[in-house]
Amino acid sequence: MTGMSGNENRPMTVSEKIFSKASGSPVKAGDFVLANIDLAMTHDITGPLAIKGFYEIMKDREEKKVWDPTKIVIVFDHQVPADSINATANHIMLREFAEEQSILNYDVYEGVCHQVLPEKGHVLPGNLIVGSDSHTCAYGALGAFSTGIGSTDMAAVFATGKLWFKVPETFRFEVEGKLPKHVYSKDLILHLIGDVGVEGARYMAAEFGGSTIHSLSIPERMTMSNMAIEMGGKTGIIEADEITANYLKERIMYYEFDPYWKSDEDATYVGIKHYDVSDLEPQVACPHHVDNVKPVTEVEGTKLDQIFMGSCTNGRFEDIKIMADIMGDEPVAKGVRLLVVPASRTEYLKLLKAGYIEKLMNAGAIVESPCCGPCMGGSFGLLGAGEVGLATSNRNFKGREGSPESFVYLSSPATAGASALTGEITDPRKV
Repeated sequence: MTGMSGNENRPMTVSEKIFSKASGSPVKAGDFVLANIDLAMTHDITGPLAIKGFYEIMKDREEKKVWDPTKIVIVFDHQVPADSINATANHIMLREFAEEQSILNYDVYEGVCHQVLPEKGHVLPGNLIVGSDSHTCAYGALGAFSTGIGSTDMAAVFATGKLWFKVPETFRFEVEGKLPKHVYSKDLILHLIGDVGVEGARYMAAEFGGSTIHSLSIPERMTMSNMAIEMGGKTGIIEADEITANYLKERIMYYEFDPYWKSDEDATYVGIKHYDVSDLEPQVACPHHVDNVKPVTEVEGTKLDQIFMGSCTNGRFEDIKIMADIMGDEPVAKGVRLLVVPASRTEYLKLLKAGYIEKLMNAGAIVESPCCGPCMGGSFGLLGAGEVGLATSNRNFKGREGSPESFVYLSSPATAGASALTGEITDPRKV
């Protein structure tokens, strides 16, 4: 659905357009608005507190119903299947709430929230989406303004369908050039984060554009948008184009592309940075900060105990295929645990039908059912004191994947595949 009438005198960024639609009048960066939410998502970790807050808000009302059950989605993904008695209690609470309120609940079988919502057709360009998870910014890959909020804010959304925002300024990342062989969008976003730092886009809409970005597939774009929060971004948005339209037409009956959802040519940005990625090397984020980024050649040879291939950042079919193709028919290096966790049931089945699950298991990998898994240090695959892990996920904070005395490096699927063969961080261009 087209947003404003197009009669505004001032050129607007795509984020300003989305907030104008959501608040019902033209707005600009810096304005405070009470915005209508198009979609709200919560999961099994943050959902229970949101539900408690919702009932607290509604305690004096006779009818305790959410504002619109068709605009709320629940996904079980962080502790699935339940790994503790507390987790089972949370799951029970969410199931009961979903049934009582007639809310769509993707239970323990479907996968990671940030993969499931786009692939099931819940995300559209121009949407204002909130999720009680910091990586909700991933949906910006489809031209939506999506952002993470706290559980208490989510309680207010459940009750009213609205939320206060300060319309963020937009920081534009203009990227040109063809990515070299064995260099991918994960390397690119790590490079950008390393360049601007963890606060480089604090409370800004990180807008990714340029010929490089618009040559990326939706899975590759999702990797970019997913990690905008790691530079402080309120969202990581990519203007919708024909690649977006084709992705959505496969998932949404009668979908029609609306070219309105892009930034105007003379829109105002708080900053614009230009990049030429023609000579970009594979990148690695080193412990214990995502902006501690170095070319892979500077950390080659670092011994590994575990490699985690998965998460909402790089757990899709395309990602795991990259890793498996680099590994070929060679086994996982002795002494290294390779954990592979597809991001959703749909992606898992694609990998299964293509033979990649069998190939990876024959190589010595452990393939788990879709969930967040080791990414947030839950359920399984924890690192012990002194152990070193390489992950295709989005964070490497101290204790993120297990012991606070462990060390986590972040890389692309290609680097993960090359490293699985050698047992140490390895440049995929050499394999």
